[in-house]
Amino acid sequence: MRDLVDIGMGRTARRAFGLDDIEIVPSRRTRSSKDVSTAWQIDAYRFDIPLITHPSDAIVSPRTAVAVGELGGLGVLNAEGLWARHADPDEVLFRLATAAEDGAEPMELVRLLQEAHAEPVRIDLLTEAIKQVRESGVTVAVRVSPQHAAELTPDLLAAGVEVLVVQGTIISAEHVAREADAEPLNLKQFIADLDIPVIAGGVHDYRTAMHLMRTGAAGVIVGYGHCAGVTTTDSSLGIGVPMATAIVDAAAARRDYLDETGGRYVHVIADGGVHTSGDIAKSIACGADAVMLGAPLAVAGEAPGQGLYWTTSAAHPSLPRSRVLPVADDVEVDLRTLLFGPSTDPDGLVNLFGALRRAMAKTGYSDVKEFQKVGLTVRA
Repeated sequence: MRDLVDIGMGRTARRAFGLDDIEIVPSRRTRSSKDVSTAWQIDAYRFDIPLITHPSDAIVSPRTAVAVGELGGLGVLNAEGLWARHADPDEVLFRLATAAEDGAEPMELVRLLQEAHAEPVRIDLLTEAIKQVRESGVTVAVRVSPQHAAELTPDLLAAGVEVLVVQGTIISAEHVAREADAEPLNLKQFIADLDIPVIAGGVHDYRTAMHLMRTGAAGVIVGYGHCAGVTTTDSSLGIGVPMATAIVDAAAARRDYLDETGGRYVHVIADGGVHTSGDIAKSIACGADAVMLGAPLAVAGEAPGQGLYWTTSAAHPSLPRSRVLPVADDVEVDLRTLLFGPSTDPDGLVNLFGALRRAMAKTGYSDVKEFQKVGLTVRA
């Protein structure tokens, strides 16, 4: 039964929990971390670690997408970002970093991003960026917004994209366009016409997750990349569900959809509220198959944002929902060390997936699917 609380006369609200509100319970056994597998697979594509990058230009360039892929994760390029709009995106990023170093206000940094995104998407630049990833041999994944999915996808397929991420702040099974001359995106028909897996989101509740699963999506993103101090969707739109509850609800939809279809499994991907290695472990313990990381990767020396982080919604022309803020705090490591250690950091900011292996081993679970069954407690 749902835990409802009265918030006034005749009005109730559901009590929900964030990742900080829960803890993982050890089981009666432990095992060596060498005997633990963090691998997962979506469609025909297998990955050594349950990592998908948030499609922010702050952390993903073609070069870093390759690096993430070679380390066992999935790097996602933004098809509507700087690499699709500028022949020299590094120059734009340099101007942004310089402005931040000179003490520019957050609103000024957002304005610079908006100006950079005012340039149109160029298919030749987008194709070249995708080519760099494809020629490396890693899995090619690209993000599009629901508003531009139908327009851009044919060119993305022609360029060799293997996994398509249709991602907005909030997404539903059918995007209704306001423009009189625009066709609404019927996600079910859109996915049915494609021969590649589609990951769609974000969602925050059971019902919307179930609707997206019924469109044929191979994966559903839970959340909108919330990062304290960076994302402002809660303050600008008033929308949000604490991540532990949101992940558990989506996992329940996955279970019911599995029964409904007689065995079709849809992956749940947690995007938001994941700041440390402990948050990664708790996300999977709540039922996620993988996490979509943004700000935690911005400290990597390979990150194109040079220690700055923002989400894709920062460049929205009329209602940005992300700040551009430094997140490195003078801590900079290479990507491999960030993901696998060794680490001298005691706070779970480095060795992110080495720590996940240790958490799984300490609680006696050998793979990601088993670890989703671990016990949880709620802090008093």
